[in-house]
Amino acid sequence: MNQWLDERLHISRLNDKFLRKAFPVHHSFFLGEITLFALILLILTGAILALFYEPSVVLVKNPLNPTSTDLVPAAWASAININAMPFGDMLRRMHHWMANLMMGAGLMHMMRIYFTGAYKKPREINWWIGLLLIIFTALTAVTGYSLPYDNFAFTTLKVVVGIASSIPWIGEWVGQAAFAGKFPGPGIISRVYGYHIMLLPGILLALTGAHMLLMIKQKHTQPRYAKELAYKKIVGVPLITQQTPIMLMLALLFTGLVMLFAAFIPVHPVEVFGPPSNQSPIVKPDFYLLWVFGILAILPGSLEFNLWGGVFNAEFFGALVTPGIIIGLLFAIPLIDRSSENQYYAENPTDYPVRLGLGIAFFVMIGVFSVAGYRPELVQSGILKESNANTILWILAIVLPIISYFLTIGIVRGIRKLREADEREMQAAAADD
Repeated sequence: MNQWLDERLHISRLNDKFLRKAFPVHHSFFLGEITLFALILLILTGAILALFYEPSVVLVKNPLNPTSTDLVPAAWASAININAMPFGDMLRRMHHWMANLMMGAGLMHMMRIYFTGAYKKPREINWWIGLLLIIFTALTAVTGYSLPYDNFAFTTLKVVVGIASSIPWIGEWVGQAAFAGKFPGPGIISRVYGYHIMLLPGILLALTGAHMLLMIKQKHTQPRYAKELAYKKIVGVPLITQQTPIMLMLALLFTGLVMLFAAFIPVHPVEVFGPPSNQSPIVKPDFYLLWVFGILAILPGSLEFNLWGGVFNAEFFGALVTPGIIIGLLFAIPLIDRSSENQYYAENPTDYPVRLGLGIAFFVMIGVFSVAGYRPELVQSGILKESNANTILWILAIVLPIISYFLTIGIVRGIRKLREADEREMQAAAADD
């Protein structure tokens, strides 16, 4: 039977080429696998939730008060009904937190790639694919927490449509084309639902497949210890016999931890926010988009001018231009860093103080922008004054990254000098012996 299958499917060749591929043994390499596990679990939980969700704004009876004459959107009513199902609320929580964990693991994975120089030639394409995965994961998450169509989701959609409509000259057309007419139109939920369960997951799966194929083709960067064991050789454990059991154990542990987490920490309650209304609640995105929200919060709302018939406003600059420049710089990293002296081994971040300093400065800037997302709370608590809150936050967003950059370089160079002094002392001691 094995010979019959091998003659037709070349299983032995598959085993020799792929199933016995060596995987490096290092804890940081599991970040990419955790991202993959989260994507798989998101698809599984999402498929179950989709069986009971109704993507429609058609008015139906309020499931919380069926005897009343109040009518609510079917999407909101189906979310309430899912919560009332056995384990329905648990599935929603798992789906929500899994998206956050996928973004967190993906971002940490990209941090490892950046700080160890693993984006260099020939791995530039996989760096770009990784960034696209982060972007489309965020877009998938935004469409996901818009689907319950409660007042929170309604306000979120209003912001998203406003951002799309802020594009000069073509904004109104883009907003209506993307969200099925003027907001809030009768087709908006079914359109967003299509994005969330078909278009964006399809893009994520395609990018993930391309990412993994390129990784197999180009092979992992090796941990530094591999250089001493076997220079320019793949050092690791085979996929099918050792790495796969490790991955399965990690996947089970990861799933169990997410279930435990979801059991005790709820997502935002749709029944509390209620169906869409004209009263907009305080809306803040999840952590991975909070920095964009912060930029919008500290840009003056009066920022607006006309140019050749196009309107340029704060929404356009805060949500599209500034994030676009930042993300564009991330895409340009492999083009800016043209050094290719190391294609095999993960680099020690402290051996490249400029790159390390720039990376830390970037995250400090993102951190300040994220804090700026809480500008109203900072003003209300008295930490900042309304009159100068924007100015202070902009100064911090510029000054703190600069300070962190030079501080990082100074610390790394100081450590290097101490290390070199220790090496000289050891050499001198060895010469005396």
